[in-house]
Amino acid sequence: MAVQTIGSIRKIRWLVVLLAIMVSLAGCGDAKETSTNEEKNKQENSDTRKVNDAFGEVEVPVKPKRVAGIYLEDYMLALGVEPIVQWYHPSWGKQDYLGLTDVPLFDITGSLEAMIENNPDLIILNGGMDDSYQLYSKIAPTYRLPDEVIGNAEETLKTVADLLGIPEKATSVLEDYKQKITDTKEKLEEAIGRQTVAVVRLDVGDKPELRLFGLNNAYTGSIYRDLGLEPFPWVKNIEAHDVISQEKIPELTADHIIIFPSDGTWDSKSNEKAVALLDDPLWKNIPAVKNGHVYQLERSHWQSGAITANTMKMDDLLKFLVK
Repeated sequence: MAVQTIGSIRKIRWLVVLLAIMVSLAGCGDAKETSTNEEKNKQENSDTRKVNDAFGEVEVPVKPKRVAGIYLEDYMLALGVEPIVQWYHPSWGKQDYLGLTDVPLFDITGSLEAMIENNPDLIILNGGMDDSYQLYSKIAPTYRLPDEVIGNAEETLKTVADLLGIPEKATSVLEDYKQKITDTKEKLEEAIGRQTVAVVRLDVGDKPELRLFGLNNAYTGSIYRDLGLEPFPWVKNIEAHDVISQEKIPELTADHIIIFPSDGTWDSKSNEKAVALLDDPLWKNIPAVKNGHVYQLERSHWQSGAITANTMKMDDLLKFLVK
């Protein structure tokens, strides 16, 4: 009986030792796996790849973490990525519609110190900043969008998503965006058919004037191209935008007119002189004004051709044109 008891005790001891060894080995395996994952993440964050921008080959991070997308913040937000700074111009303000209240302003006309202080690991530039390209490149890897991409919201989104290392995200965003276009186009066609539409900007400042946006305007061309709205005939002969002279105002017979100030808001004290133009009898007697078909809208998303801005334009059109 005693022999059996001793044998049982020994067997239990071996089982305990074996279990301890197994737990130890499992712990080593977990530690090894954790270490491997950490090393993999570290490597992903430090890895680079070569891509071609408007000026040639650029080496960029595979998984950038701190990105400045100058005048491309709309696309970054649509992809779920917050930029480290936001575009700002002293004369034109910032892109208010994005609501980036906690993101520091970056004055594109000022010193690059503000960019250096925010420590980007990737800078993405739209057009119009080529003179500073080399300076930005000294701060961090800098990618300037190719000319053929600029002005095309969908291609820009794909390019930005690829640079951010999340190309798959662009696919899902574009699916929703294209469905929104299809739905909006159908509702607008049913609501106003071939009634003509014009987009007018009220240029504020020392010499206020009205400016008609053209068929291929980078900001508003999508309402004709994608949504199928019928442009007022003058629009077809303008590429970007053109001033409407005072004597031509009575001939502005578009059925619907979308209008917004070039800067500030409709209530801005500095815009009072410009807004007074709309009290001129010449303006008040055009058909759209008489019929209540002039829509005073917020400027910042109507002065952008990006994904979020275009979506907001569609919401405006549905609100004012579809009863």
